[in-house]
Amino acid sequence: MKKEIIAIDLGGTQLRAARYDATLNLLAREHMPTGADDGLAAVLARIKAIISLVMPASRDQVDSIGISAPGPLNSKTGVIVSPPNLPGWHHVPLGAIIEAAFGLPVYIGNDANVAALAEASQGAAQGCRHVCYITVSTGIGSGIICDGRLVTGQAGLAAELGHIPIIVAAGKVSSIEKEAAGPAIARRARQALIAGDHTAMLAMVAGDPQQLDARVVGAAARHGDRLAIDLLAEAGRIIGLGIVTALHLFNPQIIVIGGGVSKTGELLFAPIRQTVRDHALDSAFLGGLRIEAAALGDDVALVGAAALAATQGGDMDIGELDQRF
Repeated sequence: MKKEIIAIDLGGTQLRAARYDATLNLLAREHMPTGADDGLAAVLARIKAIISLVMPASRDQVDSIGISAPGPLNSKTGVIVSPPNLPGWHHVPLGAIIEAAFGLPVYIGNDANVAALAEASQGAAQGCRHVCYITVSTGIGSGIICDGRLVTGQAGLAAELGHIPIIVAAGKVSSIEKEAAGPAIARRARQALIAGDHTAMLAMVAGDPQQLDARVVGAAARHGDRLAIDLLAEAGRIIGLGIVTALHLFNPQIIVIGGGVSKTGELLFAPIRQTVRDHALDSAFLGGLRIEAAALGDDVALVGAAALAATQGGDMDIGELDQRF
């Protein structure tokens, strides 16, 4: 008998749970606020409660539990190390805690890593065995699938493309994330406003540059604001260079880009694609390469958590997912 999977999306603001069948069809779904400021014990109690809400009457129907969580974490041991959006979480053995509570195997993955599994199994990268997923939001995270298997490294910390070091002005060492994620785009926009650059963004924040964020930049760019368009283009060029590194290291079939900033569409994607064309070592790296928007939206973490459990922590070939049980 094919069994079911419980999936958990542990976010800083929202806690979501779902139950899926063996081929990742949704059977039940619940959500509640994470209440991260209430502390570790309160959040752990909510995780257990929401799992109970989606658990079938008989636990014998369930094979395992998959959890998408913010990093850093050790996916091999199930320990959450120190996520910035979960106060008080320091080296928390979440996997062991949930396994003890429900008597089921538990698999935990970095939210960007599990998103790669989600897009490969149900989203934009279906049918691909070599996948690079990148999320561009308040940070830049990533997940890599090589020959059908998730790349995790010896401690589950692999595939952090957002932290590729780059040199910026005056020889300062920075990273793709620090220079191209949402906060970096907003920082450059505020600097431009303070310097007196002409832009519609000033009116959009009622004259207060400190209220400006990446969403405002995206909205202004969609309405043709030249400064906003240039800011997204610069972010796209930086992200594109990170993707070139991924091409040279992993030679993927597809790059899938998600996250809030990706919703700006071709304003971000066009400079990414141009940068990749301009800086790839050889056209051989571009043969058949697709660079596409993520397909699963807000469901990506839940689907990814289910796929993580179905592939036993990413150790199984994603192509065998349907034969898992």
